[in-house]
Amino acid sequence: MHSLSNYNLRKHLSFGNDVIASEVYKMTHPGELVAILSNIGERDFLILGGGSNVLFLDHQYSSPIILIQSNGIEVKQSYDDYDLVEFAAGENWHQSVLWSIDQGYGGMENLSLIPGLIGAAPIQNIGAYGVELKDILHCVWAMDLDSKTLICLHNSECEFGYRDSVFKRALKGKVIITSIVLKLSKNNHRLNISYGAITSKLEEKKIKNPTPKDISDVIIEIRKSKLPDPKVLGNGGSFFKNPIINNQHFSEIQHSYSEVPNYPAKGTNVKLPAAWLIDQCGWKGKQIGNVGCHQHQALVIVNYGNATGEEIWNHALKVQDSVFKQFRIKLDPEVNLIK
Repeated sequence: MHSLSNYNLRKHLSFGNDVIASEVYKMTHPGELVAILSNIGERDFLILGGGSNVLFLDHQYSSPIILIQSNGIEVKQSYDDYDLVEFAAGENWHQSVLWSIDQGYGGMENLSLIPGLIGAAPIQNIGAYGVELKDILHCVWAMDLDSKTLICLHNSECEFGYRDSVFKRALKGKVIITSIVLKLSKNNHRLNISYGAITSKLEEKKIKNPTPKDISDVIIEIRKSKLPDPKVLGNGGSFFKNPIINNQHFSEIQHSYSEVPNYPAKGTNVKLPAAWLIDQCGWKGKQIGNVGCHQHQALVIVNYGNATGEEIWNHALKVQDSVFKQFRIKLDPEVNLIK
């Protein structure tokens, strides 16, 4: 068991803000969890993976933190058309996508270049370009904090929703995800190229029969053209969720903004791109002090200097307020706020 005191989490946070943690434990194998939890006792604690979707609002954090740093990828079962592959919670998500493509698998390609670690993926039900984790997830392995034993939750038990899961609700604070098992195709790949600019990029490259690697390469190119590298410019990716509104509300907005991009959602609801709403309010490329909305993607709030978590959150609140005033839509943070 490796523990640290008064440890600066900055290199573990994609926003790149200084946060001094009083007590940190590094978990390199699930077998270490029992000892770590015994040391923590009855105190509340925080699980931290790649730090790509969290914002600490203060520069100090006093509760214990468990840093997930476990590694390993293993084919658990093999079938004619697909394999069940287990990924340790500490594996880097994007590197895992690249590994799957190198192995000839399909399923993860649309989720290329999403920051963070494997263990955080089910919590957020990560998604991009028409694909969500729930579409390829077989099950999640986690430690039950009451029994201190590993349990398996199958896809249906994870209660996935848009950027939502049972791990954010009923099981929040009750389990620690140790690995996930994905169902990855070996042939007859079901490719999704209908979302965003994928089709036009493939046409531009004269690719008529794309492979999973072709799609991954295109998505990496698209994302790099829009999103800043957290290692260069601190950010947490998309700060807000894309809002879902009812059809009547959408019709009212469309009356004033006929060009509003939109996508069908459950029932008669409509999903709008949060980036477009923020852009319409004049925030794209706007910087206030050390914080701003990125010049190529208004949905990404960036740390231009030595911004504190409080400064970043205050900027987000201003963006949120202006969108509500102009469109009567309250943007919900996709980033997890740590107080």
